Amino acid sequence: MFNRILKLLRQPRRRRAAPLAFVATLAVVSSLTVAVAATPAWSDTSKTPKPTIVLVHGAWADGSSWSGVATRLQQQGYPVRVPPVTLRSLAGDSSNLAQFLSTIDGPIVLVGHSYGGGVITNMAPDPDVKALVYVDAFVPAEGEVLGDLPGPDSALAVADPTTIFDFVPYTGGPPGDVEIYLKKDIFRTAFASDLPEHRADVLWASQRPITASALHEPAGVPAWQSVPSWYALGTRDMIIPPSAQQAMADRAGSTVVRVRAGHLSPVSRPGAVTDVIEEAARGTAQ
Repeated sequence: MFNRILKLLRQPRRRRAAPLAFVATLAVVSSLTVAVAATPAWSDTSKTPKPTIVLVHGAWADGSSWSGVATRLQQQGYPVRVPPVTLRSLAGDSSNLAQFLSTIDGPIVLVGHSYGGGVITNMAPDPDVKALVYVDAFVPAEGEVLGDLPGPDSALAVADPTTIFDFVPYTGGPPGDVEIYLKKDIFRTAFASDLPEHRADVLWASQRPITASALHEPAGVPAWQSVPSWYALGTRDMIIPPSAQQAMADRAGSTVVRVRAGHLSPVSRPGAVTDVIEEAARGTAQ
């Protein structure tokens, strides 16, 4: 359209008599220009963008554990990232996460499941992180080790660890360190307790192990001291019992939302977990 206008304007004056149709076209263009100029400052194009939601997975899982949550968040227009976690060092995983976040522009809501809660807690302060969301997660204080936080009521608190864990040596770790896998029975009955057995078996077969050293590494200064937090508390969790979750959430001053689910609530109840994350995201905009 604009090329046609320029062509006609470049013609000699005696040929510039615009037909009525062209005059009407110019009128439409002019009205569109006025409409654009009159667009209010609060229009959709000038709204503050939604925060990026960064989902951090835990032990014996991987990024696919967030698939149901990530899908729902993307459908609501949120940018979503799910970085991998090595599960080999709490300090190392927190440092890697900080480096990853440095590549993201704008506000961030940081979400951690299980061990991932320790990772987001232990991360160095980042002014772009506006909220923390814990999902059946560890929320350590300075100096605490994650392996101690579930307490005596956890299904992992057994007299003989070899009855629930497989210990596998790995290359490059500290002397005597091992990777820890959950045995199938404990995975089915406690870790993935509210999933169908066939689905739990697939997740068990593809589990990502965590090192013993990562579970016994003292945490640093907690991010929840300076960042508001929310907690999705699984009321049927047998890995981190509800009482332990509540105590950690209370200490951090988290807004607690109880979810009727086991430890893998991001998989079994993705809608409920998504609701908590969205509540935190809306809270950052206030």
